[in-house]
Amino acid sequence: MGKRTKILATVMAATMLFAGSLVGCGGKADSGSTDGSGKELTVWSHLTTPEVEELNKIASKWREENGVKVKVVEDKSEMQDYIQAANSSKGPDIMFGLAHDNLGTFQKAGLLAEVPEGIINDSDYASHQVLDAVTIGGKRYAVPIAQETSALFYNKDKVKEVPKTMEDLVKVAKDGVGFEYDINNFYPTYGFIAADGGYVYKDNNGTLDPTDIGLGTPGAIKGYQFVQDLVQKDKLMPADITGDIAKGDFLSKKSGFYISGPWDVSAFKDGGVNFGVAPMPTLFGKQVPTFLGVQTAFVSEKSQNKDLAWKLVKYLSENSGDVLLSKGNRIPVLNKYLDSADFKNNEYMSAFAEQAKFATPMPNIPEIQAMWGPAGANLQLLTSGQVTPEKCAEMTVEQIKQGISQQK
Repeated sequence: MGKRTKILATVMAATMLFAGSLVGCGGKADSGSTDGSGKELTVWSHLTTPEVEELNKIASKWREENGVKVKVVEDKSEMQDYIQAANSSKGPDIMFGLAHDNLGTFQKAGLLAEVPEGIINDSDYASHQVLDAVTIGGKRYAVPIAQETSALFYNKDKVKEVPKTMEDLVKVAKDGVGFEYDINNFYPTYGFIAADGGYVYKDNNGTLDPTDIGLGTPGAIKGYQFVQDLVQKDKLMPADITGDIAKGDFLSKKSGFYISGPWDVSAFKDGGVNFGVAPMPTLFGKQVPTFLGVQTAFVSEKSQNKDLAWKLVKYLSENSGDVLLSKGNRIPVLNKYLDSADFKNNEYMSAFAEQAKFATPMPNIPEIQAMWGPAGANLQLLTSGQVTPEKCAEMTVEQIKQGISQQK
């Protein structure tokens, strides 16, 4: 999975940043009034410390305008910790910055309040994909606040012109430029498997069908073959390569091509690499639909102050885009930020935003948890040459089915 879209780490690091003091969801019952008198809201945020500090400033301004006490808490607890806290009425009113692929689990547990009318204006957002990411069964349960996807990093000293196709990239890479990435990680590799028609769960007009798994289609097998060839035929990277090794080789200028997300931009800038970022080259004559991760904000169904909480979510989401970009290297989802001169002049983030137009949201249903393990484990068997692309596809689909059956 991606650095910021995988299931949240096990370490709880709660740094409280106050815009006022408050109790959580166990506060006074909401009378339905929106004047904020006597009301208190808690926000748990999964953003970085610098982002949360700025978010607290934005929340403070809203507090002053609405007379509502607000507490912003930096939280990196496990998903299960949130479920337990919410069910015990000790959880937050708002979660801010959580990856969208967790939403299905929370919705199934009855912990997500449906987004009311007036909070999301579709035309304000960059794409239908970011809205699809927060939609489950035709209903929206969160507000998109930022997006991320994988794209192509290239060393400008080694690459004078970015190849238009992956087939050409392989040729250039074999001619001394080099190409490495975390190939056994299903998150950055998915785009190759999906390029010619592979998919995780079938999307039926906005509803994902976990009984229809598309990682064994002829197109998916074609993608698996391409991935295996990068290691076994083209010898571009070892089968046991890790993300850290691939990143280090790009940083040391050993390799000229690297696939990753916006979270790596700062390291390469700090490391003095003369690099650029480009949308993914095509594969098999088609766009490479990388996974799209969407950071979201949502209101707990257990909150006693839902109306006020949604007002705060709307305010925070509409006023934090520049902060998330500058402090967290996160791609905005609102057109007003994407259309700004500052963003268009950001050569790195604008390239990720361009790739995001072709990206596919990670599944947001609970069955996503049954996918990651088999998908990654079988990639390792594939790249090491222990299984054929056909066998990799067969095993992946079967093991995902088994995982889903165990969830029931």
